Amino acid sequence: MKNPVDSISQKIHDSQRIVITSHLRPDGDSICTGLALYYMGKSLGKNVDLINKDKTPAPFNNFPDIENITIGQIPPNKYDIVILLECANVSRSGQIHLDDTFKINIDHHHSNDYYADIDWVDPDAPAVACLAYTLGEKLGIEFTSQISSHLYCGIVSDTGSFRFSNTQAQAFEVSYKLIKHGANPIKVSEMLFNNNSPEKIKLLGQVLSTLTMNEKGTIALITMFKKNLEDLNLKEIDTEDIITLARSIKGVEIVLFFKEMEKDTFRVSLRSKDKTNSAMVAEHFGGGGHLHAAGFTVSGNYEQLMREIPQTVETLTKSNSNNPSA
Repeated sequence: MKNPVDSISQKIHDSQRIVITSHLRPDGDSICTGLALYYMGKSLGKNVDLINKDKTPAPFNNFPDIENITIGQIPPNKYDIVILLECANVSRSGQIHLDDTFKINIDHHHSNDYYADIDWVDPDAPAVACLAYTLGEKLGIEFTSQISSHLYCGIVSDTGSFRFSNTQAQAFEVSYKLIKHGANPIKVSEMLFNNNSPEKIKLLGQVLSTLTMNEKGTIALITMFKKNLEDLNLKEIDTEDIITLARSIKGVEIVLFFKEMEKDTFRVSLRSKDKTNSAMVAEHFGGGGHLHAAGFTVSGNYEQLMREIPQTVETLTKSNSNNPSA
């Protein structure tokens, strides 16, 4: 069987009209990798567009080159190929006109459906940016400081500045090469982590004030209500650092971050440590994700949810720890 990297490289070289897209609610890895691939394609003389269904969240909406991302639907029958980044299936992209377009699926999530004409899924990769670097080498492109900085940003963002469980040797190996090519780690860190507004810090305090824990101290729960955002006039906001703070509590094995989407409907983000399986918990509630980062959506009375869901999570994580093969 032909290596998917070789197949993708050949298809890109053979194509002229290329569009790149990401998953709904795009994150730093998919946004920055998309920009890097955009400039790689441009350097090969291709006509490249980068189109995401959802808006770019903070702080990435103020990053360099972000104006090259179009928000909306990919027009039908306009492109030779579409590259989908971190999309477990086409519906995860939010795009509805891709049936007749040649699809390239690049992902590092184990839950991928292998739906495309060419699938390149590597769950061992720390970030999709690492896969894009390998693809760039195969394409023979010049790694400019611009391309290198976007890829480095994707790796730093997805590994939580090299703190999350997906921080494997490859993350450091590729980052080393990208810095040699001109990526600026200080500038990237400034943009990622020192870009908060006063309103964001106030929100952090409000959300952390909702902190509750189970009796054993192994499960932490925090909540962000729509009113919190409205009172501070916030719309698009990155909340990863809030959940990371709750996760840092000694003895906590998993954090459940309830985000009110509408009345009695919450998006629940999960972050866990060590052997506690966030993906397994999320899948129980109809969601999915990584071992230590996952999510699901739930509806119901808030007080009842806050009583019942932690009990279910405690049962799930207990049975999982008693079954190492789970």
